[in-house]
Amino acid sequence: MRDIPAVHRFTTDPAIATYAPLIGRDAVRAHVHAVLEEARSGALTSASFEALRAGVLARLAAAQAEGLIGVINGTGVLLHTNFGRAPLSHAALESVRALGAGYTNLEFDLATGERGSRYDRVSSLLCELSGAQGALVVNNCAAAVLLVLDTFARGREVVVSRGELIEIGGGFRLPDVLAKSGATLVEVGTTNKTYLRDYRDAWNSNTALFMRTHPSNYRVTGFTAAVSAASLATLARELEVISFEDLGTGALVDVTPYGLPSEPTLAQEIAAGLDLVTVSGDKLLGGPQCGIIAGRAELIATLKRNPLLRALRVDKMTLAALGATLAAYAGGRVNDVPLFAMLGSTQDDLLDRARRLCEMVTARRPDARVTPVRTLAATGGGTLPDAEILSAGVAVHPVDSPDALAARLRKARPPVIGRVESGRLVIDLRTVRESELDALASSLGDALETPATP
Repeated sequence: MRDIPAVHRFTTDPAIATYAPLIGRDAVRAHVHAVLEEARSGALTSASFEALRAGVLARLAAAQAEGLIGVINGTGVLLHTNFGRAPLSHAALESVRALGAGYTNLEFDLATGERGSRYDRVSSLLCELSGAQGALVVNNCAAAVLLVLDTFARGREVVVSRGELIEIGGGFRLPDVLAKSGATLVEVGTTNKTYLRDYRDAWNSNTALFMRTHPSNYRVTGFTAAVSAASLATLARELEVISFEDLGTGALVDVTPYGLPSEPTLAQEIAAGLDLVTVSGDKLLGGPQCGIIAGRAELIATLKRNPLLRALRVDKMTLAALGATLAAYAGGRVNDVPLFAMLGSTQDDLLDRARRLCEMVTARRPDARVTPVRTLAATGGGTLPDAEILSAGVAVHPVDSPDALAARLRKARPPVIGRVESGRLVIDLRTVRESELDALASSLGDALETPATP
């Protein structure tokens, strides 16, 4: 039997002990036992305390890295779904910190001392910004759609254009959501052309909703025809059914000044006369993940009475972040929202930043082959699929291969994610904050020093 140090020597080691509040004491002990078992079996070349301690620390660092960590997004995709979509503003983060650290008046009316509604503050802001009579927030946009369908169309029919039977991320399809809600789908029109008469012809006494879905993650062009929100809303009122649109992208302001194609805003769709509109909070709105339902007051009140809302409701953290984000819009501070701050940088601004980054990298690694380049960024997140945003970044030419460099950068702390194109790794700075440049330069320098494994 090899002379193996006792477990407590490791668990009381200051460096190892720092991991206990991060991953739990039991997990730390489990990793210590695993390394000691390897030593007993002869799998390790050294059983010294120093060697085993290094092995334990390596395992603990890897275990901690398995959780959520921040990454530097060098892809140029502003609303990258895999990276959590919209980054939150400083005000939103501060609101989450302040309200999450203690108790709040989440469902308490300070004026009366009685129970209140968690939705009042954000609902008021949403109504102010959209012109809607009422608003409600749930945990994501798919949940918002499900709640609307379950409330108003269970056991009844929903009329949808064939060209709008979309699939969203993860393979989830609108017909499946409809089926789960208990509603019956009635398809009208064709893939490329749907007319107002198609909705009228499909209507019967069992029709609950006329539904539109905004083509936020795809485009149908050429020989096409679609029914406008205003026309559908007018017909729905005539036939006494609910007009409903899943707008999805959630723009609260005109995005064309930021170099993006025109996109309908929540206020425009409400003004068109639609009864209910759902949007995402973490797309063009630039807030936390949530689903927003805006529309007629009596319909919102009915939605609030559905027991399903209890399973879909948002917590104080989401409401804090959303409230602070909406307050920026209400106060005319749109550029405080990080999405619009990133969009507000010109290509020349980003080229200047790229030149500085190249200098920072070569200062660390004089033989590094890094050059400023013009690029095209994208919105991502299932929004504006045909948008091309003028951007800039750095092209990195490693001694081995761009794929090998990309793999090393994914292991950096913080990890750096770029895109491989034309035999080089490109880091698009449209999605890199100024405050991240030092860490990015350090990670790039370290990764360029690491040779490829043969």
